[in-house]
Parts: sequence; C-alpha cells; structure tokens
Amino acid sequence: MTAQTASMHKTSILDGKAIARDVTDAVAQVSATFAQTHGRQPGLSVVLVGEDPASQVYVRNKGRMAAKCGFASQTHRLSADVAQPELMALVDQLNADPGVDGILVQLPLPPQIGADAVLRAIDPTKDVDGFHPVNAGLLASGDVDTPLLPCTPAGIMHMIRRVHGADLSGLSAVVIGRSTIVGRPIAQLLLAANATVTIAHSRTPDIASVSRAADILVAAVGRPQLVGRDWVKPGATVIDVGINRIEDVNLGTSNLVGDVDFEAVAPIAGAITPVPGGVGPMTIAMLMGNTLKAAEARMR
Repeated sequence: MTAQTASMHKTSILDGKAIARDVTDAVAQVSATFAQTHGRQPGLSVVLVGEDPASQVYVRNKGRMAAKCGFASQTHRLSADVAQPELMALVDQLNADPGVDGILVQLPLPPQIGADAVLRAIDPTKDVDGFHPVNAGLLASGDVDTPLLPCTPAGIMHMIRRVHGADLSGLSAVVIGRSTIVGRPIAQLLLAANATVTIAHSRTPDIASVSRAADILVAAVGRPQLVGRDWVKPGATVIDVGINRIEDVNLGTSNLVGDVDFEAVAPIAGAITPVPGGVGPMTIAMLMGNTLKAAEARMR
C-alpha cells in the first residue's frame, strides 16, 4: 500500500452489535408469525450446571435475547455436583418435550460429567449449538442448508457476506486455529462458499507468510494479539474470534483483547471486527436463528 493509497484508505469496522441486532430483529418478526400460525412460541431450553460466573452471564444474556425474539425460554439449573445420569435424564426429557425446539447445554461442564456423551445425547434436530456429530457430519459433507450450524462460525459467515457477498469465488481464506467449535467448521463454511481455504495452526511453518496471503483472515486461537500488522495483507477482511483478558498489574485492571493486534492491523485491513463487540454478539444472534430454524423444521 503506497503512501497515497494509505491516505485514501478507510477501514470498515464490522459492528457485531449492529449486525446481530439486524439478525435478531428479523428472527423476532418471523417468530411472531410462527406463534400466530402454530399457536405456540418457539421453545428454547438452556441447561446450566454449577455456578461458573462466565456461564451464568452467558445464560442470562441468552435468556434475555430469547425473550426479545418472542421465544418461550427456560433455564434448568443443576448443582455442580450433579451426577451424569441425572443430567442425561433431563436431556432425554427435553428431547421428548414437544414444546422444546432447541436444547443448549452450557459449557464447560464439571469434571465428573462427560461433555461429549451429553452433547451426543441431544436430539440433533434440537441441537441449536450445532455440536452434535450428525450436524457436524452434514456440514463436513458440504451440506450447509440441512444441519443446525455452530453459532460462532455461522455468525462469522454472516459478517463475511456483508463484505464480500455470498459467493467467495477467487478469494483466498486463511483460518488460524483448528478447533472443532470454530476453526474447522468456519473452514468448511468458507469452502462451501467457494473460497480457497487454508487452515493454519501451531504446527504450521512460517504462519505469518501463510496469513499474509489471505483475502479473508479468521483468527481463532486464543493467543492475545498474535496477529500483527506483518501478518495481514493490505485490504484483507480480518475476523477476530479471540477473547483474551490481559491483566495490568501496575494499574490493577484488565482489558479484553482479541487474537489480532487491532491498533496495528486496523489501518491496513479492508474490514475488521473489534474485540469486544465483533464476533461475540453474533454468536447469540445465530443461536436465536438456529432455534427458529429448528422450530420451523419440526412443524413441517
């Protein structure tokens, strides 16, 4: 980027709160029609085990958003020492409940609970987190329409479409991180949209040069400000999934930062998500969208 083009360059900050509000407003409208047509609201049941403070905040925010979307929302609270059979029995009960369209078991779970077994016990048609092997398998096979998609990757794709449209043909996308919750599914969604996709991770040699080739760069590794200016192609769309808390021992305060060094990267990016206020709000918005999708599918 030359000095002249740099002076003309204006980075688009992708406001996750505003985009998420557009999504939930649309969900609320369709939800109202659903209730009129079927005589009931879409139903979302959240299971919270234990007293983890962050989980309690997430669950409270999800309940508040479900109410705004016109859903019948319930939170089932279980003690931290609950036995696995009791939790599995609750999941079975929710699977059988015709008024429940979506089931979400808030993670993390206590150490005595096998999280994989619990997530696999959820009816895949009610799996609004999109973590069940049936939904993951459909996505891996290239089907992006049938399954309930994991919420964070679905939110990322919604933001990318705002910038590039639905067809990403001719664009190079690099995903830093290979988790089953974000890295792998977002790579599959990008591939389904015709991007040329590379997944980079801790074993990738010269990861900075790999990242610099990306027209679309998704950082999802949980490493504070890992991605610096020299990792980013000028004009690239940069999606920062990281949420990291950095302590300032001198001031006794802490700040939330992403996996991207925002101050360094924003001046050269074409579009970038902030932290906080970027991808985070989209995750809950897409959860609402999944709940409505599940409700509509079950009434067909």
